[in-house]
Amino acid sequence: MLFSDPFTFFLPTMLTSALPDHEDLMQRIARDLIDSYDEELELEIEDRNIDGLDPSATAATDKAARQAYFKELFRLQGELVKLQDWVQHSKQKVVILFEGRDAAGKGGVIKRITQRLNPRVARVAALPAPNDRERTQWYFQRYAAHLPAAGEMVLFDRSWYNRAGVERVMGFCSDDEYEEFFRTVPEFEKMLVRSGIKLIKYWFSITDDEQHMRFLGRIHDPLKQWKLSPMDLESRRRWEEYTKAKEIMLERTHIPEAPWWVVQAVDKKKARLNCIGHLLGQLPYNEVPHPPVALPERVRHADYLRQPVPANMIVPEIY
Repeated sequence: MLFSDPFTFFLPTMLTSALPDHEDLMQRIARDLIDSYDEELELEIEDRNIDGLDPSATAATDKAARQAYFKELFRLQGELVKLQDWVQHSKQKVVILFEGRDAAGKGGVIKRITQRLNPRVARVAALPAPNDRERTQWYFQRYAAHLPAAGEMVLFDRSWYNRAGVERVMGFCSDDEYEEFFRTVPEFEKMLVRSGIKLIKYWFSITDDEQHMRFLGRIHDPLKQWKLSPMDLESRRRWEEYTKAKEIMLERTHIPEAPWWVVQAVDKKKARLNCIGHLLGQLPYNEVPHPPVALPERVRHADYLRQPVPANMIVPEIY
């Protein structure tokens, strides 16, 4: 366990104050809750043993730092739940853009933000490359379709800034389209803000050496190889071109109505905590009071008989 008393750390107050004769039930609930967090903590361990790597590499992990990280992450995620309730209750419309180089950690922070939120309130928009029809539309049209209604948060895992980055560097847009983007995007974002949308833009910044290391990690990790595309590999070769495109993008689209915020992302865990903490500070949320929840008694009927499940429908219990 990462915490000396995870039961009291995670379990809601209403459960810890349960009557003594419910102690066995409370212990079962506590164990189930702890198990669920254990599973998620395992998912966080990025320095796991992989064939061909030195197993002793994990022995030097700073356990105290890991404990501090998880404790703060869970605290911030609790605040995100309050933020979600406030967004839903006050009918806010929130858009958060996550941009950065390949392997900069955008997906990781998005996962930690949405991990404990209602996907009907906080949803992720990760659009694929435009199809033939979408290429003939107004450039912002396919992104506008994913904007939030009242009481929703939308997190864009890459956004309309593709045109200023990958499309520019890889030659997927013309010079005229590129310049038209910069003429239009400030007005487009000002229009969103005027319509009542809170727009927050993050750029995740990593070094050349760090991206190189992360790409090698993906190459040697069979669970992460799917993250590498031919476009990602080409982006390594064009590091300097991407740097120039990023600098132009930040300079030409950093507006008072929707400024850019740069997250130092060489340290993934610090980047996640810093980004979530900053995000919480961008919105004037408050805790929304909720009535206490009472579990109703199950209705029981004397003539009810549960039918057995046929044996050939049962999943074999091999674990």
